[in-house]
Amino acid sequence: MEMNVSKNDEQVVAKKKGGLNPAIVIPILFVIGVAIYMFVLGNPSNFQHPDQFKGAASVALSDVEGKKIEPAEGSMMGIVYKGGPVVPILLTFMITVLVFSIERALVLGRASGKNNLDNFVTTIRTHLNKNQINEALEECDRQQGSVGNVVKEGLTTYKILEKDATLNKEQKLVALSKSLEEATTLEMPMLEKNMMILSTLGTVATLIALLGTVLGMIKAFAALGAGGGSPDAAALSTGISEALINTALGIGTSAIAIILYNYFTSKIDGLTYKIDEIGLSIQQSFAEFN
Repeated sequence: MEMNVSKNDEQVVAKKKGGLNPAIVIPILFVIGVAIYMFVLGNPSNFQHPDQFKGAASVALSDVEGKKIEPAEGSMMGIVYKGGPVVPILLTFMITVLVFSIERALVLGRASGKNNLDNFVTTIRTHLNKNQINEALEECDRQQGSVGNVVKEGLTTYKILEKDATLNKEQKLVALSKSLEEATTLEMPMLEKNMMILSTLGTVATLIALLGTVLGMIKAFAALGAGGGSPDAAALSTGISEALINTALGIGTSAIAIILYNYFTSKIDGLTYKIDEIGLSIQQSFAEFN
């Protein structure tokens, strides 16, 4: 037998639609990545003989040939710029990882609630052991967040089922368990949203870096072959440098994405465990006092 345990709309845990929209944010971040590549890394001051660029905002917008564009001594920005056309893509990946990591940190912080989560769990369990449901509900209102929302939905169902005379005890426990599962299911999309982006970039960044590495090595060997017995040392070193720059950016971005993905996954697992822990306590309390 099924029943609608939440009749007040304010007691229903709504599906969260918060968080950044990747379809909008990622193209914007790509534009930012290209702008950084052109106007920050490609600023004439990062290269030798900046006067040759005749006041251009970026070396990419000047008429100077690529062979004559050499990074200034000790200028890391100029060196990274020479990594070639794959660099703005890798910069976009890195910015995307940072932006969505900050977004996930903020969302998961709000999901935990306003107060210490361990103290909240202990307080709720104490109230349940004394069958103080109203006090537990007040604690949920103070805590808020995803955990507080799920627990509040469970406690609201608890109160409704206490007064329901049409169901037996076993049916009430099933209804209570279903209510907790549904509330948890509605909260999970908000917790897990955009996690796939971090996971994907952890893999794709390495592959794109490999593409940049291969392109750089192609240039290096092309310079080696074109020179015959005396290869163009400058072109050869440029190709190798481009390959190594792309490798470094890709590996760095991938490592950061994987570390942050695993960190946020563990945070989500921790929140889910807390929800399950309190949910079990609610069901045990209901079985004991009803």
